[in-house]
Amino acid sequence: MFLAEAYKYVAPTAPHMLPDSLPRYVTKAEVKQMFPKELAFRGYCPVTYVLGNKRYEALTPGSRDHVVLYDDELFSMLDDQTMEMFLRQPWKYNRTPLPAKLPPARVAQDVTSLPMLGYMEQTVAKAIIAAMTSCSDFKPKYPYVNAHKSALLYVGYHLKAHNPKATEYSREKYRKKLEKFKEHCELIKYLGDNMNRRYRPEPERPIDFNYKMDEFLALKSYPLPIH
Repeated sequence: MFLAEAYKYVAPTAPHMLPDSLPRYVTKAEVKQMFPKELAFRGYCPVTYVLGNKRYEALTPGSRDHVVLYDDELFSMLDDQTMEMFLRQPWKYNRTPLPAKLPPARVAQDVTSLPMLGYMEQTVAKAIIAAMTSCSDFKPKYPYVNAHKSALLYVGYHLKAHNPKATEYSREKYRKKLEKFKEHCELIKYLGDNMNRRYRPEPERPIDFNYKMDEFLALKSYPLPIH
């Protein structure tokens, strides 16, 4: 269509001209270079506010990853979808007035200044809950070790195997240690299920019974795999 009738789509005969100001996405680096220019609309996402019928509850902070420059102002959007809507029709959102009442400003707090319980809640609570939940589901009992120490070992391995700040090599190392620890714990149940008071000749035993029995007895001489 354009090649056949290009004159319909370009100046001076086109019925609609491009506006003087067009919106464009700007990166974090570009935003830093524009300092001290501040975000318009107090950093809230104008799209979610308009879509929410301009209610107080619809005021949502925008993301630094979704900033648009339009009419020499910076607007931050909530996500890709709201940014796309703003880029298509910026005039629907850029002149929206803010309400008189705004949510209280968010103040970043140093977690190291919190009491111990609050510090743990903000940093390691989810990891500890996940480890303890897994431990309660598995109910570990390591050969020749009491249940209390077995549970502590299980939780320790689980924390190290799922530590997001550790390297992938370290996490994989402790995932393998955790699996081996679980295999050793399961020896007790396996042997208990396959042993009784009557002597069973070797042909009547499960094929891996002797191997597991030897592995179980050998653990008595091994130091606990703590590290």
